[in-house]
Amino acid sequence: MTETNTGPTGADLSRADLAGADLSGRDLSKARLDGKNMAGAILTGANLTDANLSGATLRDANLTGALLIIANLKEANLNGADLANANLQGANLAGANIRAVAWSNTICPDGTNSDADGGTCAGHL
Repeated sequence: MTETNTGPTGADLSRADLAGADLSGRDLSKARLDGKNMAGAILTGANLTDANLSGATLRDANLTGALLIIANLKEANLNGADLANANLQGANLAGANIRAVAWSNTICPDGTNSDADGGTCAGHL
């Protein structure tokens, strides 16, 4: 049996230690990750569509090219996260810490592109 680059869609990962984890390219759509410590996690190209990341710690996480479409990031800590080429269309970032986030060609929650708005999505959450 060969390992595939998919993950448990809709999985409850509440007991997993994900700080610094490499979840590149994984399918974590609809995953329950609320309140999880994912500081320093590598989530490049991960599919987090409709995932619950409410209150999660994603400090210094690499979310380059990640799909965060309609994801719940309410009150998440994204301080220092890299969201270059990520898609956050429809995501809920109410109360999220977005200090020092790297935005580059990022699709903002309202559908605009960070590059067209001074290199940030701060005004388009």
